[in-house]
Amino acid sequence: MDLSRHLRHFLAVAEEMHFGRAAEALGIAQPPLSQSVQRLERELGVVLFDRSRRAIALTPAGRLLCDEARALLLREERLRAVMRRARDGELGALRAGVPADTPAPVLRALLEAMAEHAPGLEVDLQELTTAEQVRMLAAAHLDVGLLHHPVEAPDAHLGPTADIPLGAVLARTSPLARSAEVAPADLAGHDLVAFPRATAPGAYDHLLAACRAAGFSPARVRHAGNPEFLLGLVLADRGVALEPEALARREPRAAWRPLKGRPLVRRIGAAWPREAPHPAAAQFARVAVGLLAPPEPPAPPIGPAERPWSVVYTPPERGPGADRAF
Repeated sequence: MDLSRHLRHFLAVAEEMHFGRAAEALGIAQPPLSQSVQRLERELGVVLFDRSRRAIALTPAGRLLCDEARALLLREERLRAVMRRARDGELGALRAGVPADTPAPVLRALLEAMAEHAPGLEVDLQELTTAEQVRMLAAAHLDVGLLHHPVEAPDAHLGPTADIPLGAVLARTSPLARSAEVAPADLAGHDLVAFPRATAPGAYDHLLAACRAAGFSPARVRHAGNPEFLLGLVLADRGVALEPEALARREPRAAWRPLKGRPLVRRIGAAWPREAPHPAAAQFARVAVGLLAPPEPPAPPIGPAERPWSVVYTPPERGPGADRAF
């Protein structure tokens, strides 16, 4: 029995006190409406309308049901609204993984944007490596993550990506820091400070291959899983790092210099489970990648349009009577 539908029919009759007008208001025929009210009476075991007179009237049970029915239908509507918000990812919790090198301003802007989009959604941010996120996405212990590419994640849907330019992170006292930009070959003889391979194998192998292709073959690779430890090794002259500019801003004694030709980028992309994805995962991905992507350089100013040819005006020759008035 569809209790809600029968209660709505009952309330329509109770408000109109006339089966014909109630049927017209509901947009149905009168016989089905009468049958619906009769079935409700049988289901509840009471008589709701006194039909012994020309005009129907509510019985004591009918008057009691009016208030209860309105309250029940309001609660049902609230329940449906809550479930719609849950379905659309506006309620509950979103378990999101981010790498340790995510800049603090990005994290703050990301949480603020998600709070504005879905005020009832709790975003549970977790600092995780790419390898940890791949495992947790496969085990359904994570709803969305930000991974370093290239990455193998057969159980995850790979979403939008952002390419972040990498530059040389140096101690400000380094002779290389005196230049506005550094060629990769200028780093020859230095050790490279990088994240451990186990944290993101695909990205690690890609970084070393790109370094060699650009003319920099590190004498040794020193591993630093924590950004602070990486900066400490750079300041102690234990090597150089190839990182986004945001990381160098954490330490005033460190300098960031772009690489000539911009040969290296770090690609970060969002991912979420293929099966039963969280409704808010795609929204989180769009916001996060949009915040991570570097701003596009301003377009060059548009100067005055050049004419395709020169225009020279030559007055006609003046013959006799040219000045004569007509």
